[in-house]
Amino acid sequence: MARRETSVAGPGSRALVVDVVRSAVSISRVELAERTGLTQPSISNIVRDLIADGVIHETGSADSIRGKPRKLLAITAANRFGIGFQLGPETVTCVAIDLTGGVVGREVVPFDGGDLADRLAERFDDFIADLDLPRDRIEGLAVVAPTARPGDEDTGPAWAAVRAALTERLGVPVLVENDAAAAALGEFWSRRVSREQAFGSVYLSSGIGAGLVFGGALHRGASFDAGELGHVSIAYDGLPCPCGNRGCVERYASMAATVDAARAAGLPVEQKTVFSAYDAIAHAAVSGDPDAFAVIDRAAGYLSVAVTSMVNLLDLGRVVLTGPGMAVAGSIYARRLRAALAAGAHARHRHEIVVELSAQPRDAAGIGAAALVVQASIAPGHTAADVL
Repeated sequence: MARRETSVAGPGSRALVVDVVRSAVSISRVELAERTGLTQPSISNIVRDLIADGVIHETGSADSIRGKPRKLLAITAANRFGIGFQLGPETVTCVAIDLTGGVVGREVVPFDGGDLADRLAERFDDFIADLDLPRDRIEGLAVVAPTARPGDEDTGPAWAAVRAALTERLGVPVLVENDAAAAALGEFWSRRVSREQAFGSVYLSSGIGAGLVFGGALHRGASFDAGELGHVSIAYDGLPCPCGNRGCVERYASMAATVDAARAAGLPVEQKTVFSAYDAIAHAAVSGDPDAFAVIDRAAGYLSVAVTSMVNLLDLGRVVLTGPGMAVAGSIYARRLRAALAAGAHARHRHEIVVELSAQPRDAAGIGAAALVVQASIAPGHTAADVL
């Protein structure tokens, strides 16, 4: 591959260097030049600026066969923090992460009624006070919800107005994002995935979404609507969907659809909310109840059909399963998807397609929200999440 010769340290080059250092854990300047294709002068300029900004630091050295030891570079984890709020039906999950994506604080509190901007601002102040985080090291707040999309005020709260009110009151940058997209970035960031890998995540909740990360950045599409995996049709003459399509996988494999299927199969589902009912079915499935297992496994089969199509279309190399629906019975979904990809992934003979379960599926969107803030802060111009 031809080497790009440039000495201009623009936002894209800075983002590239930050991503490579993040995924490598520690790396020398020489290795940075080799992996990024940037010239040594460019690397020197970018590294000098990042050290001055407190984003990276020198940490030890490595032997070199060509002379003196090379100094290694690493992310300065506790220099800055990002805050993410994940809005649920009745609660808000608050997450704080450092520059490596490590979680430094988390809490889930009841959240209902009142003015949304006022409530979120109060929660922000209380949360950082509880963690004793220096306010001057907090890079911003990102709020994620199923209805939130950058540039979209047509669904859910008037996000532009909420964002403006929060920005004025808190005095920090405020972003909004869809929960599935945010979860993908959170998994990408905290797992130290290489920016060279085509990465995707599947977010199972009351609906079904996907997040896609290419070149280290979220792929959002022409109208910030990329990743609507739930509206991939798996049956052209199947069940009608409110979106206007038929046979959408969300009508067969979302948490709500699975609860409906369990009730139709005669399972005793007494819980009032979709989330609690689904968790009860999932617990029964992994505990050996054959009827509950059959319901979950059938939903996993439907979802695997849609995800296989996504993998084939985008040639993904790694897929993470996350969201509340994966918290209890994720192993059933992972087993089903691995079998489906082993049989039907177009690229299965050319490269491995890794399927993993999220370590924190219920909090993934909140972690991703905080990662949006961190990425926007240390690699300006690398994210479009603040466009409204």
